[in-house]
Amino acid sequence: MVIDFRIGTSGWSYKEWVGIFYPSEKGMFSFYASVFNTTEINSTFYSYPSANLVKGWQKMAPEGFKFAAKIPREITHKKKLDLSLEVQRDLERFLKLMKPLHDDGKLGPLLLQLPPGFKRTEKNERVLEKFFSILPSDYMFACEFRDESWLVSDVFKILREHNIAYVIVDEPLLPPIVEITADFSYVRWHGRGKRPWYNYRYKIEELKEWLPRIEKVTKKVKVFYGLFNNHFYGYAALNALQLLKLLKLQNKRQEEIEASMLSVIEGKKPIPVKTVQTTLLGTPVVDLENVEELLSHLIDWKRIARARRINDKDVRFLKISEKLIKAKIRDYKVIVDVENKFISHDCADWARTSVEKKFCKHLAKIFLLIPRHISVPLLKNIISERDQWTFKHEV
Repeated sequence: MVIDFRIGTSGWSYKEWVGIFYPSEKGMFSFYASVFNTTEINSTFYSYPSANLVKGWQKMAPEGFKFAAKIPREITHKKKLDLSLEVQRDLERFLKLMKPLHDDGKLGPLLLQLPPGFKRTEKNERVLEKFFSILPSDYMFACEFRDESWLVSDVFKILREHNIAYVIVDEPLLPPIVEITADFSYVRWHGRGKRPWYNYRYKIEELKEWLPRIEKVTKKVKVFYGLFNNHFYGYAALNALQLLKLLKLQNKRQEEIEASMLSVIEGKKPIPVKTVQTTLLGTPVVDLENVEELLSHLIDWKRIARARRINDKDVRFLKISEKLIKAKIRDYKVIVDVENKFISHDCADWARTSVEKKFCKHLAKIFLLIPRHISVPLLKNIISERDQWTFKHEV
């Protein structure tokens, strides 16, 4: 059986890849599409794309290229797939926008990435199944769970009934379970780093570990999607090229690009945290827009997981602006003063973590809840100018 291998990266418009993967900032997508035959659109997770943007992707992509795309977080995270919250209308809006790619044969799977705090309960399983029942059969869907409670046979059975691919992952918090639940497969390599996961370069030996799994997968499907999300310093592009080589699918040009990337990467040190951003509203050198990725520079992933588990109702905001944040979490107080560069908090864990200028779970929860247009630039400022910030423990 001939397998249609689709190997690429999650996202492509990373400025830090210039000089490593891209020759220049001009024509980044055209260059990318001349090397790989698929990519994952991440921006659709944060907001609905404009019709013109989708038409632009359609126009730029060569024949045979496939886009995977994340379904908006409005559906997966804010409304948590609940049909009573007009999720079907939101989905129809998104599918209508993506239709030009679909009709042109350039749309691959649509990725449902569920929130980490969305655990398996009887109620949530019913919500999931009801949502699956409204998905049109002429589109491809893949589902990525972020909590291990979902990784059970009953859930895999539901996925199979609706021909939705279980997203097989390589990451620190979930096992790399190989389950085939659709007529195509979807694998995401997130990385095995700590601060954050994505700042990680897979060794050849670690990629080789995946060859038996890929062989197992491709005995049951005709189309294999594999996306690398470890985008720091161009590692995703490099590892995608190396996997193609291990699968004996790499062409001469890809071989040359891999060799060129290795000579650059191995001759330089990893990107320092200081390059994340120099000013609160300036343009980031490293294009980090994910709140959890940014938080991972200030707190470990276990505490981030604990932060997610704090009930949103336990948080009360007294003030939210670009200059000042005041909040209460249960009986604890939090103040983030941007102008004076200090953070004040009064829990016991903060008394320990603040000494090392790290966050506790309460601080992480605050930044997970406040609007992204405030949280992202503020986190970048704290990370890049941490030595100028004062972390106070005040009871």
